[in-house]
Amino acid sequence: GPCTECSCSSGKEPDKDPSHTKKKENGDRPCVPKIFFGTRTHKQITQISRELQRTAYSCVPMTILSSRDYTCIHPVVSSSSNKNEMCVELLEGKHGKSCSYYHGVHKLTEHHALQPVYQAWDIEDLVSLGRKLRACPYFAARELMVGADIVFCPYNYLLDPQIRDSMDIQLKDQVVILDEAHNIEDCARESVSYGVTESQLRAAREELDFMVSNSIRQKHHEPLRAVCCSLI
Repeated sequence: GPCTECSCSSGKEPDKDPSHTKKKENGDRPCVPKIFFGTRTHKQITQISRELQRTAYSCVPMTILSSRDYTCIHPVVSSSSNKNEMCVELLEGKHGKSCSYYHGVHKLTEHHALQPVYQAWDIEDLVSLGRKLRACPYFAARELMVGADIVFCPYNYLLDPQIRDSMDIQLKDQVVILDEAHNIEDCARESVSYGVTESQLRAAREELDFMVSNSIRQKHHEPLRAVCCSLI
């Protein structure tokens, strides 16, 4: 059944006993840690959210972080091969255009179907509701993270520092659960790896040749050129 030391099911205030609250913020308000639940694939998140619906904690505030590949509903951006770049261009107002779906995020985050009194939901529910309300599921999920007790996301959202920064994920003093953690090694390697083609290396070498031949920061560019040559 529900635990007795949190407010998730009873609606009561959390226990103010110092033995139950290690850290406080904003005066006497207890700082309750979030649970970050990492999985290998987005499909597994859907399975776990459905399992959450069957528990006593199905009404706990939650959100699901995922890429624009799964949550972008803009008719042009969603069909693009580079969704991230096109999304940023719209948000910055380049070419005199903007994203009406982004400006409707509040309609999605405030909708009763995503509130704790309802029940756990999955990515398909969020996207379907976003289409209905013409509001962006991607940014709505990020905003819901502020008040969420449970945050579901793929491994790399927790392991990759660049993604953590871009998504404003703070793991200090939080609870982290990694499902099927034997896959973590591969994911960690991918997070610090980078793929480059031979044509990119040759183009880089040509630019470095130009820098060196024109005496532009030679001591920095010569070692880089040597690396490119050795890889080629």
